[in-house]
Amino acid sequence: MKTLAEVQNQLSAGWFEFSRHAFKRAIERNISDLEIKQAGKNARIIENYPEDKYSPSCLLLSFTKTGRPLHIQVSLADPDMVKIITLYSPNKTNWDNYSRRR
Repeated sequence: MKTLAEVQNQLSAGWFEFSRHAFKRAIERNISDLEIKQAGKNARIIENYPEDKYSPSCLLLSFTKTGRPLHIQVSLADPDMVKIITLYSPNKTNWDNYSRRR
């Protein structure tokens, strides 16, 4: 299983792929590859899902250069590339400081 540093490096380098779901959501939510790369540099884990359906995963929180908050759920299984499971801009009404569920 990969470390947070590996996930950060791979995201910021553009070494990621989307699940079908994540690809659709990125388009619907107007989240660009550049924003994902920017957010990847300083991402931190806010939730772990070691028993996730297909492979261990985690939910990351980070911010783009413009300050847009992003949640990115990634698989921790593939050592060569990050698989993005889903991504979105968290809603303040559902999250405290974008990092803890209300």
